[in-house]
Amino acid sequence: MDDATKDDATRGRTRRNKRQTEDERLLARPRANTDFLSTDTWRVLRIMGEFVDGFEMLADVGPAVTIFGSARVGVDDPMYQAAVDVARALGEAGFAIITGGGPGIMEAGNRGAREAGARSVGLNIELPFEQHLNPYVDTSVTFRYFFVRKMMLVKYAQAFVIFPGGFGTLDELFEALTLVQTGKVRNFPIILFNSTYWNGLLNWMRETVLPARKIAAADIDLLIVSDSVDEVRDLIVRSAYDTQWRSGTEAAAHEVTRRVLGRRSE
Repeated sequence: MDDATKDDATRGRTRRNKRQTEDERLLARPRANTDFLSTDTWRVLRIMGEFVDGFEMLADVGPAVTIFGSARVGVDDPMYQAAVDVARALGEAGFAIITGGGPGIMEAGNRGAREAGARSVGLNIELPFEQHLNPYVDTSVTFRYFFVRKMMLVKYAQAFVIFPGGFGTLDELFEALTLVQTGKVRNFPIILFNSTYWNGLLNWMRETVLPARKIAAADIDLLIVSDSVDEVRDLIVRSAYDTQWRSGTEAAAHEVTRRVLGRRSE
């Protein structure tokens, strides 16, 4: 039995005997009586507390990039090393690295940050099956609610780099894509790493979703596909430079270029 099959079997047993998470309790239908007066209503305070904890822990994180991808990737998978390399390159460029704090691609991202001497942030989530924090995280916050965690993953990042992954990765991808498409966040690169993995999804968008007029051609252009560590780094650096320039902080923009690309912006 391979590791993925064992993992699936473990998850199946866990689902049958799982403990309730805070997300599950929040989404549960209220009972006919007034129990919700002492549950859902007061749960708002716990949610507020999670936002406060996240804001306090991450307020000084500085320029950062969030890396997503499968938790099922092992150290011998080429995408694990690619994620280490991307995170290291971005860390050396002056960016903190934020991940979901777990294993697989998340671990690889935090590992690359550690190797670069950059700040390594892990935003963990309470799950029915335990997801332990990987050993390469310097700053950690554990959330009970997915929607709080997702906001933190976006709020403190200047870009997303998304490696091959499953439902969780796709959820984060489309969350970010929707925020950019609707103008809720701006100057926010969304980079899909490994063209072979992502081309099928992009072709479906072009050949099915676009002709059906569910999206515009410009919406697909919001996604950048790359197989190059250096290209990913340079795309994010240029975006950070443009953001600083447009905000009027030209000295900071020049410093970004000097530190990251190793040359002065004249």
